[in-house]
Amino acid sequence: MVAVLLQPFSTATVPPLQRPSSRLAKGLDIQPASLCKNNSGGPHKGSVLVVEFNLYQYLVISKDTINFKSCVLLTCRSLLVVHFWAPWAPQCAQMNGVMAELAREHPQVSFVKLEAEAVPEVSEKYEISSVPTFLFFKNSQKIDRLDGAHAPELTKKVQRHASVGSLPPSGNEHPKEDLSLRLKKLTHAAPCMLFMKGTPQEPRCGFSKQMVEILNKHNIQFSSFDILSDEEVRQGLKTYSNWPTYPQLYVSGELIGGLDIIKELEASEELDTVCPKAPKLEERLKVLTNKASVMLFMKGSKQEAKCGFSKQILEILNSTGVEYETFDILEDEEVRQGLKTYSNWPTYPQLYVKGELVGGLDIVKELKENGELLPVLKGGNE
Repeated sequence: MVAVLLQPFSTATVPPLQRPSSRLAKGLDIQPASLCKNNSGGPHKGSVLVVEFNLYQYLVISKDTINFKSCVLLTCRSLLVVHFWAPWAPQCAQMNGVMAELAREHPQVSFVKLEAEAVPEVSEKYEISSVPTFLFFKNSQKIDRLDGAHAPELTKKVQRHASVGSLPPSGNEHPKEDLSLRLKKLTHAAPCMLFMKGTPQEPRCGFSKQMVEILNKHNIQFSSFDILSDEEVRQGLKTYSNWPTYPQLYVSGELIGGLDIIKELEASEELDTVCPKAPKLEERLKVLTNKASVMLFMKGSKQEAKCGFSKQILEILNSTGVEYETFDILEDEEVRQGLKTYSNWPTYPQLYVKGELVGGLDIVKELKENGELLPVLKGGNE
């Protein structure tokens, strides 16, 4: 497993290996190239981390797998962007190019590439379920993440986190007008909008967590915005709504209030009349599984699979010529978790024909080998 720490220099002309300074070596097991050989005289494989840093190349050896923690510590004072990728995913290759360009534009930022399936313990710790996924670290702490091949969003996040702590640019009053329009759009982005710290899946403060629990308990349908990901929105919304704290809940663009107000509405049994109710999950799953005669619930889409199992099942279905639709379970955590119980099937992908579960990748492979797959699929297209 090899990870590359990208910096703005031409990789075609890497300078000779030199010993690292004590600053770089702190917390790392770094050896000169002459010591990094296996018994056959060739370089180590699997446990070698190639780091390109400040125009020099170093080999960092760990006992079993990549010393990921040390890699984070190496750049503890600057922004570190980690790309979890897979060699079979073309979208990852595309994003590697984007990272290389960002590395040239932001020499103060470090970029690391990790093959997700080769470091399962790291991927599991950080809940990497698809590629590409990007994690952002600062002061040895994870501060943000991005799932999917979204070059514009990656660029925005790098620019935002790299500039935190710097002085804001000078300007006139025009940006404030733009911010006001932006806040209006955000508060109207969904019938019920929650501005919180973190996400509903990963709240990053106790108040936000309590708010999410109350809304979910009452089956209230809402969208959310992580104010920790955008300092401009975080500060601007306080003035826009004349409400100094978070979380903040909006219905039809109007501020309802913070956690205390929501608790009062819940106690007075008014909350259900104020906020829109979500359809029952079981009814929603029934509609989704019957959306097309052949429905595939997968990680990613027809055009862009985000895990190896989903990629394989797409290839099998495409070879049959049968029409089918897909649903990206990475885009909806409620569906992702709920469908496991609904179908009594714990993993993805899942294939449905006329609303009935056929099975996952292994079942589909067996049906193909036995010559039964096409009749099963065509039964859903009659």
